[in-house]
Amino acid sequence: MTRSLRLTLAVATAAVAALALSACSGSSSSGSNADGTVTDGKLTIATGEPAYSPWIDDNEPESGKGFESAVAYAVAKELGYSKSDVVWKRSTFDSAIAPGPKDWDLNVQQFSIDAKRKKAVDMSSAYYTTTQAVVTTSTSKAADATTVDALKQDAIGVATGSTSIASVKSVLGVTPQVFNSNDDAVLALKSGQIDAIVTDLPTAFYMAAAQLDDGTVSAQFPSDGKGDQFGFVLPKGSALTSKVDQALEELKDDGTLEDLQTKWLSSETNTPVLK
Repeated sequence: MTRSLRLTLAVATAAVAALALSACSGSSSSGSNADGTVTDGKLTIATGEPAYSPWIDDNEPESGKGFESAVAYAVAKELGYSKSDVVWKRSTFDSAIAPGPKDWDLNVQQFSIDAKRKKAVDMSSAYYTTTQAVVTTSTSKAADATTVDALKQDAIGVATGSTSIASVKSVLGVTPQVFNSNDDAVLALKSGQIDAIVTDLPTAFYMAAAQLDDGTVSAQFPSDGKGDQFGFVLPKGSALTSKVDQALEELKDDGTLEDLQTKWLSSETNTPVLK
């Protein structure tokens, strides 16, 4: 055997070995196993760190408590995975929607479905469409206003450019005070200039928990189907995307998504829908 032939065979052997190693080490991106998941027989779901209520209760997604945790387990069940087959990981919001391989199968942390994001990752159909909600303080006269007739008597603030302006006008029949930003509206609420703020429900929960010492989300508007839609993020080209869409369709048709929304975003948070 000539030296050049030995060298050629050595290179070929190394290439085969590298291919074999690559085939065995597919845990860094989705779709390497027969079921299309990063770990065979398991469904790996990621969420933020920390994850906040009412989306994830007590920062414990594995509990199944909180709206997104409950929806994730419902989807897993539709896909054929038991609760013990679900593995939770943590990721940042930005890294989840960035291009590149992922070490999880699904990611859930209030991702608005967006065409630009779909260029880098897959996004499922919607599991939730945001509604408008009322943020106030426990000492405000708006705290107990859970009907349209009661709330329309209060001074309402909204952020400029938000869809909340049109919602207040159409549902309450009044013209709200408009502020340059949500932060300015919060300052006006703290100072007593207004009695309540109307904003989308996710922002309302954040305001009440993080920006107000005695904040509360006292009510939410009836759904008009015009809010942001939240979907699961999946790795680009995931074999699970169409299956997740089908699972969500089943959960929508049988009323499960509506039931979970009522339980975790209304009943558990004492946030009734305005009547």
